[in-house]
Formats: sequence, structure tokens, C-alpha cells
Amino acid sequence: MAGDLSILTATSPHLTNIIQKIQKQERITPEEGVYLFENASLAELGAMANFIRERKHGDITYFNRNFHIEPTNICVFSCKFCSYSKLYAHREEGWELTIDQMLEKVKAYDGKPITEVHIVGGVHPKMDIYFFEELIKKIKAHRPDLHIKGFTAVELDYMFRKAKLSRLEGMTLLHKAGLDSLPGGGAEIFDAKVREQICADKVDAEGWLDIHATAHKIGMHSNATMLYGHLENYSHRIDHMDRLRKLQDQTKGFNTFIPLKFRNHDNELSHIPEVSAIEDMKTYAVSRIFMDNFPHVKAYWPMLGREQAQLTLSFGVNDLDGTIDDSTKIYSMAGSEEQNPSLSSEELINLIKQVGRKPVERDTLYNTVKAY
Repeated sequence: MAGDLSILTATSPHLTNIIQKIQKQERITPEEGVYLFENASLAELGAMANFIRERKHGDITYFNRNFHIEPTNICVFSCKFCSYSKLYAHREEGWELTIDQMLEKVKAYDGKPITEVHIVGGVHPKMDIYFFEELIKKIKAHRPDLHIKGFTAVELDYMFRKAKLSRLEGMTLLHKAGLDSLPGGGAEIFDAKVREQICADKVDAEGWLDIHATAHKIGMHSNATMLYGHLENYSHRIDHMDRLRKLQDQTKGFNTFIPLKFRNHDNELSHIPEVSAIEDMKTYAVSRIFMDNFPHVKAYWPMLGREQAQLTLSFGVNDLDGTIDDSTKIYSMAGSEEQNPSLSSEELINLIKQVGRKPVERDTLYNTVKAY
């Protein structure tokens, strides 16, 4: 069970008020969120975030058995933070998989206790909504129990516009084909001025939020992300989280919030130094404190590295994502700590146990598969 926060109340009157709110399970304001970023110590943030984490989940730390399919890294967009995609004009430098090639990747896991396939990639003009409808139907026909989590709002927005479908029509078409839930990618930072500088040509904040709201409306769940550590400031981070928190109040359709660290290898923002591990932990902690209506906060271990991912479990995180049984390239190409991001379930279980937490394998919707 969560401990007592009274040992922290002497630091400042403003912080005392925030701590009292946390103990009473009252929501903190955006202004208080910025205050925590700017004024609270790492120890204070960790204590508050861990208090909330343990009140919600005790020592449980979730993971799932998943694998990734990346249909292509060829993309019509040119996001400045991206080390992964190749512009369509330079498509000879990239890859594009056929439906049969992707189905072979699925078949490679036949007989293995995988519960989820995660499908995301670049925005390829020839891979339209009907291409992916066929892919999803074939995956479901081959393995009906496999949960398909696929396509960022950026990919979906392009598919819908190209097919001249409304968001509701497009989302319904894919859901009926077998798409079960959405990942959280493409959110980056919602602030329009920052977005103009880092990803001007892709779907805006309102569009991203509306696509997720539409998915929730037809009974699908989704995740949410935030890219931090580039051109944004603390106010931008809190504004981003506040917009997600407001939508969650309305739909209750988000499963988890995933802060994603900007990595500066081989992209147009390489001149920006990466933020420190301290800043990482602050961001996870404030996320857990602020996002009171999100059941889970996830750390994507291939991006952070194993030891840092373990550390996040003391700063509000209760989910370390999946076993990632193949080599997802989106973060390794950006200079992440894990260049070959694959862990066996046993390795991931030990990683969690080493820091005194209880590993629980989940499915995509956080139903328990097995507690260890």
C-alpha cells in the first residue's frame, strides 16, 4: 500500500497544498503541474508519484508479450525529430513490406504465447486504408485471438483524407476489419507553435484528439504519448497533458500515458542536447501526479535502456511495455540505449523483480494473463 506523504509537507506552503490534494485524491491544476516541474525536488516528485502509483497498483508492474510490424519507413511527412523515415522522393533508401511479407511475420509467432501485434510505420502514399484493411483481415483470419494495435493518428488521418472518408467512416471500416486499438504515437507536443517547428505538415493537435475520440466513441481503446526534451518547455508539457486529461474525462477511452524522450541521433534537431536522466524521472513523476484519470503510466524500455526503465518504477510508472520480440527500429535509429531491443519474458520478469516489484503479464487492455 502507498505510504504517508506527511514527511514532505514542510518544504513549502504551495507544495504542502499539492501534497494534501494528492492525499485526498483531488485533482491538481495546470498551474500546480508547472509548479511541480519548476520547484519540486526529484525526491519530492518521486515520493508523490510513487504514492499515487502504489495507491492505484501496489507493487504490480505490467508487461505484455508483443511484437512489432513496421510496414514501411517511407513517409510523405518530414518531422524534424525523426531519424526513422525516408521521404518518398528517396524511397530507394527505405523499405516497404507487402501484405504477404507482413503475414509471414505474424506466422513466425504461431504457437507462441504472444497476445499483441503492434503495427506502425511511415506514411506511404501507396499503402492506403484498403491495403491495411486487407492486411488486418488476413491477420485476424490466421490468428483471431491476436490483438491488433495499429496506426498512429498521423497514419490514420492521411488514410482517411486520401480515401475521402470521414474519421468515423474510416475508423469504423478498420475496426470492423479487426483493428482492436490504437497506439499513442504522433501526439508529439500539442502546442501549435512548437508543432509548427518540429512537425508542421502532419495532423494537428485537434485532429489527433478527434481521431482518438472517434475510436473511443465506437468502443476502441487507445494510448497517448508525449514527446519531450526538444523545443518545448514545462508549460507546453502540462498543456499537452491537460488536453489529454480533458478528453479522458469525456471518453474514458485511454489505457495508458507514455512519455517519450527525444533522441537526437541523425535527425534535423541533432543540435539539441538530450535531457538528463533526472529530467526523465521528473517527467514520469509529474505525469503520474497530473494524469489522475489515466489508469497507467508506461515507460518504453527500449528507448530508455533497462536500468533507467527500472528506475522509472519508483517515479510513478507501473508498465514496462512488451517483450518486443523483434527489432523495432523507430528508436534504435534515433540513438536509443537499446540498439537491439528484444527481451525474453524471463528477462523482463527479472528486471521487474530486481527492484522489488511484482511482474504481471497483461493483455493489451490490462486484463491479467499471468502473475509471477
